[in-house]
Amino acid sequence: MARLGSARDNTSARDNTSACDHGDRPAARPKRVSVRVGLTSTRIYEGEPVALDVTVRQADGYDTRWVLHPGKGIEPGSATGVNGQAARFTFRVPRWGKREVGTVALTLHDRWRLAEGRVSLTLPSVGCYPSPAVQRTEVMLSRLPNRLGEHRARVPGDGTEFAGIREFVPGDRQRAINWPASTRIGRLQVNTFAAERSQDVVLLVDATSDVGAPGESALDFGLRGAAGAARAYLGARDRVGVITYHWGGAHWLAPSLGRRQVYKILDVLLTSDSGYARGAVFSRLPRAALPPGALVVAFSPLLDGRFVEALRDMRERGFALMVVDVLNTAPPARRRSADVAAARIWRMEQDAIRFSLRELGVPVIAWDGSEPLDLPLAPYTRRPLVTRR
Repeated sequence: MARLGSARDNTSARDNTSACDHGDRPAARPKRVSVRVGLTSTRIYEGEPVALDVTVRQADGYDTRWVLHPGKGIEPGSATGVNGQAARFTFRVPRWGKREVGTVALTLHDRWRLAEGRVSLTLPSVGCYPSPAVQRTEVMLSRLPNRLGEHRARVPGDGTEFAGIREFVPGDRQRAINWPASTRIGRLQVNTFAAERSQDVVLLVDATSDVGAPGESALDFGLRGAAGAARAYLGARDRVGVITYHWGGAHWLAPSLGRRQVYKILDVLLTSDSGYARGAVFSRLPRAALPPGALVVAFSPLLDGRFVEALRDMRERGFALMVVDVLNTAPPARRRSADVAAARIWRMEQDAIRFSLRELGVPVIAWDGSEPLDLPLAPYTRRPLVTRR
């Protein structure tokens, strides 16, 4: 709402008389105007365009101009100044996080520019989610819980995928009889089918170390990989949860099903840079966050010793664990002998960490953040993952 005030109170009577002689009277000042502001979406992904619609009413007879003042991290996709009672601005957010869109300024002028009214409106914030990585296949455990799903289990059941033929026993369904095989063998034979089960998947995101250029850092790759994995496993009707480790401790979401779980997981991922807490430790998580027999997929650059110890503790407790290595940078190359030796020691330490995890039976898969996750995970998606205690 804006009130219009006179910009020139000392207008001569001659000018007023001339205006009246021509039949052009100034428009009556509106006591109030109504402004409507709306976003096409408050949940967006990185780089996705969003439209902002603004409309003013009860301002007939006045020239209207809108000016958008974008906030930090907002990239306008159109002109920031538009004339007219209704306007549309487009923008995008290049990197994930909660962003303030900014403000929009409305200016009203009469036709002679004698009166002017201004008002500034604060726009709502938007949540920008990490752009999910491409993943179309899933890693499946060799032992699945007794829960209905879409993965083929090694035990017979009431699924739809053919498993074999066995001899008929009292109680079998008549429609399961394989008549060609029964005629050939001379005894009744029935078809058997593989059971269809689902699994629990827990995504582990390491937010303690964010190295690399903004937009292509280890944390960016980890969040995008976790978002893509969540969509893939939830699409296969698995129960998916998430745990984020950061300097303030750990945030977790219990595994669950459904499309709504995708947005719950993304909301938890947005809290990955929530702050720092001195002396925070990674204590053991409750049973609801890490159910027994779950598949744990970790996205980490493996730079924090506490996170590596947490991975070893999970493996020693018998969890099926695999690590997606998102480290994509190295210390800068320098010519001083001390710097060369330090870089060499750093590489040896990183190799030792990965070797120790592989010795515990934890696969460590390197991912560059640009290719689909299906490529580095291909050796583990072709057959069930066997976990050895």
